[in-house]
Amino acid sequence: MSDQSTKENDQESVPGSTDENREPGISRRRLLGTAGATGLVLGAAGGATGYTVGSGSDSAGSSGQSLPLTSVGTDRAMFHVKHQPGITDGLQARGHLVAFDLVAGAGRTEATALLRRWSDTAQRLMAGEAAAHDDTDVARDAGPSFLTVTFGFGYGFFARTGLEKQRPVALDPLPEFSSDHLDKARSNGDLWVQIGANDALVAFHALRAIQKDAGSAARVRWQMNGFNRSPGATAQPMTARNLMGQIDGTRNPKPSEADFDKRIFVPATGEPSWMANGSYAVVRRIRMLLDDWEQLSVKEQEDVVGRKKSNGAPLSGGTETTAMDLEKVDAQGNLVVPINAHARITRPDENGGAAMLRRPWSFHDGIGADGTPDAGLLFVCWQADPLRGFVTVQRKLDRGDALSKYIRHESSALFAVPGGASEGEYVGQRLLEG
Repeated sequence: MSDQSTKENDQESVPGSTDENREPGISRRRLLGTAGATGLVLGAAGGATGYTVGSGSDSAGSSGQSLPLTSVGTDRAMFHVKHQPGITDGLQARGHLVAFDLVAGAGRTEATALLRRWSDTAQRLMAGEAAAHDDTDVARDAGPSFLTVTFGFGYGFFARTGLEKQRPVALDPLPEFSSDHLDKARSNGDLWVQIGANDALVAFHALRAIQKDAGSAARVRWQMNGFNRSPGATAQPMTARNLMGQIDGTRNPKPSEADFDKRIFVPATGEPSWMANGSYAVVRRIRMLLDDWEQLSVKEQEDVVGRKKSNGAPLSGGTETTAMDLEKVDAQGNLVVPINAHARITRPDENGGAAMLRRPWSFHDGIGADGTPDAGLLFVCWQADPLRGFVTVQRKLDRGDALSKYIRHESSALFAVPGGASEGEYVGQRLLEG
């Protein structure tokens, strides 16, 4: 976890904050599904076709009248964009992270066909349409619900496809950290898919379609499920909270900043050329030791983080967005923001300007026999160079972060995520056919 996160990207009440990646509208499937309804349509662009509530429903309209699809359902992200969807977009309510390995004997030909299938499926589902083959109908009654599907390549992918010369230096394996307790079976992978949506069924529908599309070319290596607060759950847009109850994401780099693209995306003239407008995703499953954390007083928790639990303001004073005064001391001469506070250690100006765009998910995978919750953060961060971004910050955290006592890094992966596919292209085409 890190203090480097943006309100623009952690405002769960405003899905799809990047205009180029979203488009309100209705799908062909929804139009076909409402042919027998009374067809209430709201507004013009961005309006939603009505849908019929079944006769068994207890809600208003149970007699078969049409009701409008809410804005949560109509929100749509675009597939053909400069940067792949799911990077700069707002947090979604539900997410799935899944890594695949190519099967023995599968190489560049099979990988090419797979990326074609995946790209076609992603484009269809993000538009609220059915998959091209064997659609499960799980999401038939829903709109696009701001579904995004993002694809990346792992270190091993390049050897399996004979493309070692195209493997970026930035994709070299991450170094080991003293705080790591990694499960190799839930780490790395040849291919990675990130799925997010504001409806759980829409997200699962996409996950199932992607898995089926893998066919005989690839098998699931690991899969993780995450969630965030649902859009509209707060009275006004606000930075997300994590399962420790802390506001988490105040200092993310903002797209409005002049050097945002330079820090987060590979330049159009960068190397290798197929990674132009792409980014590198570090994925970590971070278990939160909630039983230990919740034994601390609120004051002790705030000293660990360096921010007020109530509103995310720095302990040095002000509001959530006030700059932290690292030199401020109390009446006894002690630093107000402790020297090992998480927010102090992760500040970009304390790490040579290192920055990463965090877009995480919370997770809860059950309760153990001893009553301990298996819960925490699916940490996903984006940067143009993981060595200057994640690695720089994590090395410093490894040397004395107060939060490290209450978290455990249990899995880790790094993926090269190419730029978005142009019209008529599939994701990764410039790598696989270049």
